[in-house]
Amino acid sequence: MRVVSLVPSLTEAVAVSAPGALVGATDWCSHPVGLDVTRVGGTKNPKVDRIVALAPDLVIANEEENRAPDLDALRTAGIEVLVTEVRDVPQAFRELARVLGACGVRARPRWLDEAERTWSSWPAPDRRTTAVVPIWRRPWMVLGRDTFAGDVLARLGVDHLYAAHEDRYPRIPLDDLLAAAPDVVVLPDEPYRFTADDGPEAFPGLPCALVSGRHLTWYGPSLAEAPRVLSEALRAARR
Repeated sequence: MRVVSLVPSLTEAVAVSAPGALVGATDWCSHPVGLDVTRVGGTKNPKVDRIVALAPDLVIANEEENRAPDLDALRTAGIEVLVTEVRDVPQAFRELARVLGACGVRARPRWLDEAERTWSSWPAPDRRTTAVVPIWRRPWMVLGRDTFAGDVLARLGVDHLYAAHEDRYPRIPLDDLLAAAPDVVVLPDEPYRFTADDGPEAFPGLPCALVSGRHLTWYGPSLAEAPRVLSEALRAARR
């Protein structure tokens, strides 16, 4: 089985569960560290000719991260493309099982069982917290409706204030974000790399939680430790 992954979190899942199956991945596929495969460009601008030259049996993609024209071009070249859709935590587990099965993994990986157990047994939060969750600046964009990251946060007791917005990633002026008066501002390090010096200064007087984008937005082995890592970052911000 020869697999090309166009989704960083799925790259990690396949790499640790089907060693040797991956022959290509995007430039943004950073895990596992030291992954030695052909790089095929970005998630939004993959080099289709390079992927075709790898002669994969399967390309794995995601309806949100990858563009339909690129996937259509791969199909036209005779390559099978598996497209995932992940909008919440339970769906992530179902799609991971589907992807790994398509990649020839016969036994359910231990990390997947551990991750599912972790989420199913995670205690209900004793209080709810409101948040805005920027994912970009210049312009400011935040989590909106129907997102995997939003569901992750909701299960940890964090209700983001734009969950009912008509857009999934709306552009919201900074003044409006400040006027929303959230309990906390959640700043992930991807897709925009918010840091202690780039992001919190825009929200004076509001607690800001700098969180790992890999634990907030990836669906793969990181799911097993995501509740703990994110909860610790949120608690630290609210102290």
